[in-house]
Amino acid sequence: MSGPDGSDRDGETSRSAAVEGAATFTAPRPATRTLKPSKPPKPSKSRKSPKPQKPRRPRARPGRRLAVWLLLAAMAIAGGLTWALLGSGLFAVRTVVVTGTRLVPQSEVLAVAAVKPGTPLVRVNTARIAGRVLTIRQVLAVRVALAWPDRVVIAVRERTPALAVLVPSGFDLVDAYGVVVQLVEARPASLPLYTTSASVSALRGDPDVSAAAAVLAELPAALRSSVTSVTAPGPDQVTLQLRSGVTVVWGGPDDAAAKAEELAVLMATHARYYDVSSPTTAVTN
Repeated sequence: MSGPDGSDRDGETSRSAAVEGAATFTAPRPATRTLKPSKPPKPSKSRKSPKPQKPRRPRARPGRRLAVWLLLAAMAIAGGLTWALLGSGLFAVRTVVVTGTRLVPQSEVLAVAAVKPGTPLVRVNTARIAGRVLTIRQVLAVRVALAWPDRVVIAVRERTPALAVLVPSGFDLVDAYGVVVQLVEARPASLPLYTTSASVSALRGDPDVSAAAAVLAELPAALRSSVTSVTAPGPDQVTLQLRSGVTVVWGGPDDAAAKAEELAVLMATHARYYDVSSPTTAVTN
């Protein structure tokens, strides 16, 4: 309160003075922002639809390229071999060799074989050559082989005479199949005479001739050398005439070892006739 003189009470300050002397303070207004309308976000580049791309040509893989090169190399090699075998003359027939002949002249075999010189070996038909050589009567078997680089080898196996057949001009030597191998003037001592009423041309493939030849092949060497003639009315009725005048009825080619043993025992009796066609019931006379 102020006194009469207008002074303030002790310890109190005049409110008006305080108000007047006080500094004026104006609180700042908060700043206002003007919000602009937000723009729609731009689409990101990653969301753009992908543009169609042109298909790329596949690159050749190393393995495929290698396969192509290998194929080309194989074709080149095959072409070279074809030229060498067919067109160059390097592997063509220059020599024809014939082996195994004794009765048949080699010139006859070469003529029948008809292998043309200069023919490429790959074009030589060995089967046809063998078939032509087999038409030679004295040839039993033949093998034709190619000997590179320029030879053809013809290996011949001739027929072996087994019996002698009397004919007007001498003796026809026939093999085990009745095939005439050779004509000779005199009968060889090693070949028995085959006595038959059939013609020589009818003996080919005759089972009686085959049986007689088979019996002779199974005889012991000592007995075989003493046989002078053979007859065979049937395949199981082979009969042997020995140099001593003894007759042996042998029968068929079977049981040759047992028959030979039985005949060796019976011949100790010095008979003139022996029948061992059945070893269990041998007969002498």
